[in-house]
Amino acid sequence: MSLALARARLRASPRLAAALLIAAIGLFWGGNWPAVRFMLMDLPPFTLRAIGFSSGAALLLAWAHWRRLPLAVPAAEWPWLAATGLFTILGFNLATAFGQLRMPTSQAAIIAFTMPCWALLLAWWLLGQRVTRRQAWGLACGQAGLLLLLGPAALAGGVQGVVGPLLILGAALSWALGTVLIKKRGTWQSHAVVVTGWQFAICALPTIVLMLALESPPPPSSWQLSTWLALGYHLLFSICLAQMLWFMNVNRLSVAQSTISTLIIPTVGVASAILLLGEPLTARVLLALLLTLAAVAIVMLHGRESA
Repeated sequence: MSLALARARLRASPRLAAALLIAAIGLFWGGNWPAVRFMLMDLPPFTLRAIGFSSGAALLLAWAHWRRLPLAVPAAEWPWLAATGLFTILGFNLATAFGQLRMPTSQAAIIAFTMPCWALLLAWWLLGQRVTRRQAWGLACGQAGLLLLLGPAALAGGVQGVVGPLLILGAALSWALGTVLIKKRGTWQSHAVVVTGWQFAICALPTIVLMLALESPPPPSSWQLSTWLALGYHLLFSICLAQMLWFMNVNRLSVAQSTISTLIIPTVGVASAILLLGEPLTARVLLALLLTLAAVAIVMLHGRESA
């Protein structure tokens, strides 16, 4: 199939385009959870995020310039661009980095993706979007999968298990608020690549300052091979591709559809943790996978989404 024909089919089938967006985001961000865990073995959190944010800004803005996309952002969009970037990128990524240092990666991924609950509540409050019965069933199904994955193991961390979940819960709230603000802005004149690139640039500044003030990262020559491989995956798939696709996803879909679609991500995260970190595969994980996929199917594949 030619590229032109593939693009034509995507334009003719919005549901197929949305499904591909969801699948790509789920794979890229799901696999990023163990990647970050590998990188944190060598890199402290502010250093990790400073590298990711600055690299993401440079790569995306350079690509936009190469494609001759206008890099200038209308003045009216700058406050929204900054606010949504600080919540969806800075707040979420810093909280998840510090949270993963204090709890298992699989549990952190599960707590982070309670985000759809908070996003739907914020959308009801800030956007006046009602939650339909179908959305409620899909959300309940997905949250049942998350609770099943959470299980008793997530509560067995003792005192150290309290700080980590609170940080990850804060990450979920930050991401949810940023997502609703993207939707509240309405139509964006700037291209998604340009918006995401400038968001990374804004978020890179405080992380670089904090890295220089608080951390003494090891030289790159001492990094393990796993760190280099994980960093390559992180920069290409999570920072550059998934973040841009997420912005596109939120603009194309309702808050309910775009946020509930993220329920795929913890499933991919848990599965990749099983493969890469040696965590056991259990019947509970398989059942949670079915519930999660059912949640996405209920919301995305049946009926029309109300305005």
